Amino acid sequence: MKDNLLEFKATVMSAITTGVSYMLPFVVAGGILVAISFAIGGYDVGSAVEPCKTLASTLYYLGQIGLSTLMVPILGAFVAYSIADKPGICVGMYAGWIATDPWSIGYASGFLGALIGGIIAGYLVEALKKMPLPRSLKSLLPTLIIPLLGCGMIGLLMHYVLGGPLGALTTALTHFLDGLGTGNIIILGLVQGAMIAFDMGGPCNKVAYAFSLACMETGNYLPIAAVFVAAMAPPMAMAIAMIVKKDYFTKEDRSSIPGCIAGCLCMITEFAIPHAAKDVRRILCFCVGSAIGSAMSFALGVTMRAPHGGLFVLFAVNKPLVFIICLVTAIDNIYRTSGGAGDIGRKHKY
Repeated sequence: MKDNLLEFKATVMSAITTGVSYMLPFVVAGGILVAISFAIGGYDVGSAVEPCKTLASTLYYLGQIGLSTLMVPILGAFVAYSIADKPGICVGMYAGWIATDPWSIGYASGFLGALIGGIIAGYLVEALKKMPLPRSLKSLLPTLIIPLLGCGMIGLLMHYVLGGPLGALTTALTHFLDGLGTGNIIILGLVQGAMIAFDMGGPCNKVAYAFSLACMETGNYLPIAAVFVAAMAPPMAMAIAMIVKKDYFTKEDRSSIPGCIAGCLCMITEFAIPHAAKDVRRILCFCVGSAIGSAMSFALGVTMRAPHGGLFVLFAVNKPLVFIICLVTAIDNIYRTSGGAGDIGRKHKY
């Protein structure tokens, strides 16, 4: 029983990570296009201008294809794909699409609905694969039987059973986040920042990022700004450490300086992974620094209207100077403890 639970947990975590990974290009492309449209036409470009009548308006609606139209269905599709392979894509996409409340019935659950619907769709398809069928019908299983039964069943399940509760849960989450006091917001920032830096692109990172996107979808832009700070700090801290304390790093290490700088500029934390792998204690330093920067971002009310893009979308921040201060603080904390002026850097001369 315990082994089955552990296997289920591992499968679900892998499914979430896979879904977010496949969804990310849509988020990045759509988010940056929307951010550029805001820079050209202002934050009300989506409502103040007739669709696609100006360059800013056209960019806005092109970006919304990735953010509003495709993001959630793609997430559901590839969560199911991780569990059930290719046959799960169609059924998972149905689950994700219904989670967007396409008929405006009032049960929009968005990101959360796509995750849960995609997981259910994946296991549903796995069950359908095991249907006892005559050999003459086996060839119809992946192209007709699974799509037909799977999409019909997940559609009815999402519409009649899961839609209302998931929509209510999403609304409750929104109200909960909106009602958090300063102390609770700081705790949330500490946890989210540490998760982003802990495995740098792994399951913890993906879960924290997925949470921020879910909040963004409901109009709360605080978590995504904190994610920017937490994700950009580790690679830049290591780049500075390798420049300032070059005697503590090999020539091979220092060859990654441009990549680490790019990692900060573009919000790609993964460039810091090789340095964490060389001394796992640096992971703790990354987590502490990113958590501090993330908590500061929450506490100081920094918001970000783009889901990705690093410093290239700085114009989408409500308080750019405060954002930079939070980022510099996070970088400084990491630098002083992991390979820069801190003990770990002194004890391990690479």
